[in-house]
Amino acid sequence: MTESKPKSEMTEAELNERHADKMRRKKAARDKILAGKTIEKGLLIVHTGKGKGKSTAAFGLVFRALGHGFKVGIVQFVKGVWETGERDVLQKYPDQVTIKAMGEGFTWETQDRERDIAAARGAWEEAKKMIADPENKMVLLDELNIVLRYGYLSIEEVLAGLAAKPEGTHVIVTGRNAKDELIEAADLVTEMTQVKHPFRSGVKAQAGVEF
Repeated sequence: MTESKPKSEMTEAELNERHADKMRRKKAARDKILAGKTIEKGLLIVHTGKGKGKSTAAFGLVFRALGHGFKVGIVQFVKGVWETGERDVLQKYPDQVTIKAMGEGFTWETQDRERDIAAARGAWEEAKKMIADPENKMVLLDELNIVLRYGYLSIEEVLAGLAAKPEGTHVIVTGRNAKDELIEAADLVTEMTQVKHPFRSGVKAQAGVEF
């Protein structure tokens, strides 16, 4: 049997045969696992962590949803004052995408807590409308974790709104420092870990990469 022979002593044909046998067994195991996954539901997805890529990954899901012909709602809680490439592209699909860029920048830019709270409140009201709309298959709440972190919205109110979403609607929440309660409620949580970033070497934000 080729399984008992060291790889260094095996011919190419024997290596190929062993590989094919290993892949057959792996496929059988995967098919058995997949056969037991029968639930279909809208997911609550959270992208958090200190690393870059939270919103980038979320917009990747948005583009994938568009490819399936789904309607998508997007509320940007912070980046409303920024010109971004993804927003420019998505505005070309008005029949499928509704974008509300309602932020006014990070709180250290506005330096006005009451103004920040009002902006967060307005964005959340729009978000609730999008989530409640059964035509939206996906809703992206970009940087919602930021306003939750600063206490501009209560986590209890947000969780109640998310729990009331239609069964088939996917909701994505982005931003670092996701609340523990949100992580607990989510179906899928990804934490972006920063290993290296050009900003630390004096490189400014790049068009096409950061925005």
